[in-house]
Amino acid sequence: ADWRDFFACRTVRLATILFLLSLFLHTWVGVRDILMDYLKPVSIRLTAEVLTILALIAYAAWSIQILWGIQ
Repeated sequence: ADWRDFFACRTVRLATILFLLSLFLHTWVGVRDILMDYLKPVSIRLTAEVLTILALIAYAAWSIQILWGIQ
């Protein structure tokens, strides 16, 4: 109950979204650099980048669901 009350505040939710956005953007930059260094064929690299973006979006949604207690 305390956890839900804490995350019910709009300021905390905004801070959570900003934190997750910065975390996943930082992750994206790092993974993108690794993919650009080691995957030379463009089709394979593009596929890996798209899959990474989709995974990061799913992780962000899952993180919000866990933290905010969305059922």
